Amino acid sequence: MSDLKDAQNFDYGLEKIFPEADDFLPLLGTDYVELYVGNAKQAAHFYKTAFGFQSLAYAGLETGLKDRTSYVLVQDKIRLVLTTPMPGTDNQEIFDHLAKHGDGVKVIALWVDDATRSWEETTKRGAKSYFEPRRESDEHGEVVRSGIHTYGDTVHVFVERKNYNGVFMPNFEPWESHYNPAPVGLKYIDHMVGNVDWGQMNVWSKFYNEVMGFANLITFDDKDISTEYTALMSKVMTNGNGRIKFPINEPAAGKKKSQIEEYIDFYQGAGCQHIAVATDDIVFTVSEMKKRGVEFLYVPGTYYDTVGERVGEIAESMAELKKNGIMVDRDDEGYLLQIFTKPVADRPTLFFEIIQRKGAQSFGKGNFKALFESIEAEQERRGTL
Repeated sequence: MSDLKDAQNFDYGLEKIFPEADDFLPLLGTDYVELYVGNAKQAAHFYKTAFGFQSLAYAGLETGLKDRTSYVLVQDKIRLVLTTPMPGTDNQEIFDHLAKHGDGVKVIALWVDDATRSWEETTKRGAKSYFEPRRESDEHGEVVRSGIHTYGDTVHVFVERKNYNGVFMPNFEPWESHYNPAPVGLKYIDHMVGNVDWGQMNVWSKFYNEVMGFANLITFDDKDISTEYTALMSKVMTNGNGRIKFPINEPAAGKKKSQIEEYIDFYQGAGCQHIAVATDDIVFTVSEMKKRGVEFLYVPGTYYDTVGERVGEIAESMAELKKNGIMVDRDDEGYLLQIFTKPVADRPTLFFEIIQRKGAQSFGKGNFKALFESIEAEQERRGTL
């Protein structure tokens, strides 16, 4: 893919699906997600091999960038940027982020029509500025970016690229590679989940409502999301066109340490817990990822004894779903299929969700108990439950 606009050639639309959302920005979609990692070159190889991403762009010493190296990967509408700091440069922020958090999401970049106005509208409503609007240009045109802080050390960067025709953005060159394993069928980012500390869920849901114009789509309390041992609470925030969804999780009281507490302990603060990526054929996607070494949470076989009674008729083979550990849930609009990877780094922090929606717009409430019991089994193995 030589032109970023090819990757954006789909209908985001500005139709307001959720009228409760103020949507004063508005947001066109997710532009990219940037992870700070200890070794970008090796991380890029992992995401290409295991997740089926393709080489898109590169920035580093060879392109005149002295303080960091970044590899950009693409699969359909998803773009990952993997960034590592270079020594001997004035770039302490990335070094500090890695020392504190390990590999993790730093930037959730949002595609907008006007990055300057997006910064002005959010900062005047109380957002803390990450950086003021800046224009970046080369022979392919101009990109305007601005940024604001959100939970923990995570930031949102607003990206305006309507006047740019390059591979990704200025200072990046096409990344030509003979090694490009076939995609596994990942299509776009469905949602991204933020974990915050005790008593902070309402603080950050209010932030997204008042600062960014989001609406509260769904609220789950500790009765919805609990097992015998652990619990959490969550509010799902969405923008008006429904293209950006951010569930915000906080711990709830339980007999033992919840997955949110474990995350905060190892990440040393609030951060992005998981990235949910959509597919049109979850059985194919998961089967391919397993062949490539991706590890998924184990779902007890007994889950499938009653799931058919709960969700009714579905198009997929229940035997295939059981074989691959894929869970099913239904709401008033249809059903969804979902599965969760184990953490993708050494710390039990960031992981991915693979999701296929067959009409359902919910988040798998019926699967929460089985999912959390699977997570608890992993916590017990780690000695952190």
